[in-house]
Formats: sequence, structure tokens, C-alpha cells
Amino acid sequence: MNNIVKLAFICILFMQHQWASAWGMTGHRVIAEIAENHLSKKARKNIKKIIGNQRLAYWSNWADFIKSDPDPDLNSTGSFHFLNTAANLDFQQFMSELSTSPDNNLYKSYVRIKEEANRKNLSLKEQKQNLYFIIHLLGDAHQPMHVSRAEDLGGNKIEVEFFGKKANIHRVWDSDLVDNEKYSYTEYARVLDIYNNAYYRQYTNTNFEQWLYESHQLANLIYDAVAENANLRYEYIYRFKYKMEECLLKGGIRLAHELNDIYGR
Repeated sequence: MNNIVKLAFICILFMQHQWASAWGMTGHRVIAEIAENHLSKKARKNIKKIIGNQRLAYWSNWADFIKSDPDPDLNSTGSFHFLNTAANLDFQQFMSELSTSPDNNLYKSYVRIKEEANRKNLSLKEQKQNLYFIIHLLGDAHQPMHVSRAEDLGGNKIEVEFFGKKANIHRVWDSDLVDNEKYSYTEYARVLDIYNNAYYRQYTNTNFEQWLYESHQLANLIYDAVAENANLRYEYIYRFKYKMEECLLKGGIRLAHELNDIYGR
């Protein structure tokens, strides 16, 4: 009976926080796999001390899984995955909202965790958890419906059809657009990560706040598109497939940049 109660509790927690998971499992793994390809030698060596021979992609969804853990220190982290703002802000307005936003949102949680990851004398458990959060939350920051609006739960309340199946616009961007391409995460990482370091500098010469603002701007386009048409088919794929893929690529390159900064010293 105790096991049944525990299972029911976990299921309830999963349903409560399901809307906050970004990119689905495949998208997060694509971002982590691209990042793995761009780690510096020193960062790779130091990360190996934390997770051994396991690849980053293996841990890329850990921060979603723990939202179903009975431990309140873990299942209370759902708000780490998203940032709510008003719509159609210019950059200065966006920065103002970041500064006054709640402490445990995507922006402030990531900044806090990154700062902690740079500290010395952390336990191995603390080092692991910080690394897992960094891998995941940097991916979340590049899913535009995670930098969106509170009133519709980041698009979870906006019902659409995706090739005739009921969905919502958050889910479409979490997984439907990615999974529609029928790649494994390693295949998708390989076909996206085809440029040189000179090309990728355009992605890394800005900062975290600007990366979030890019997601905000794309979220505005997504909301406008759904208002025009909620029956999403080939036209929608054509319009947003390449934007989605650029988000994955940017996320991977920028994750490598962050990991090299933290662990490559």
C-alpha cells in the first residue's frame, strides 16, 4: 500500500510540473551532444572527474526527472525551468523585468547555480547537481515557450492541432517539431553542428540575458502565428523548423561556452 501511495504522489507531481519541461528528451539531448563536441580539453577533463565517462546527454533530462521525486528539495524546482514576462518588450523593458522577477525562475536560478558551480570545495553531489542543472536550464533558456507568459502557462493552455492531433503550442515546441524530423539525438546533433568556430562566435559574443531576450522575441512570433492559425501542418513546419533548429544549435554552442568557462579554468 505504501508503494501505491508513493507512486500516486509521484504521478501527481509529474502532472503538476509536466508543463515546465522543455524540448522533450530528444531536444535536450541534441543540445548536450552538440555541447560535448565543443568542450575544451580542460573542461572535458574536469567534467569527467564529476560524471566519469558518461556523456552530457545522459544527464540532460535529470532536472526534469527530479520534479517527480518525493524529496521536496528536488520536486520544488519546477519554477527553475521558466521565465514569465509581459509580451513584446524591448530589451530595456525586458532587462527591467529580469531584475524584478522572482528568485526561483529560469533567469535567477541559472545565474545562482552557475555562481555556485564556480566555487571550490563543493561535495561531489553538489558538483553533479550543479552540472546537471546547467546542462538542462541552458537548454530551457533556448526553448522560446519557456520565456513567455504566465497567463497561459507558457502556451500550455493554448490548444492547437498538430497534423490533426490535439496538442498545445508548448508541447509543439517541446517535442512535436523536433520529433517530426525523425532523427535520433546523435543524428540531429551531427546534421546541425556543421559550422566552424568563426561562425559560432556570433552565438557566444553575447550574454545570458541577451540569449533569453532572443527567446522572448521568438515567443512573440509564435504567439502571433497561433492567433492566425491553430491547425498546424506543413506550412507551420516550413515557417518554424529552421528557427527551432537554430535554437537547438545555439543552445549547444552556448552550453559548451558556459561549461568551458566554468570547468575549463
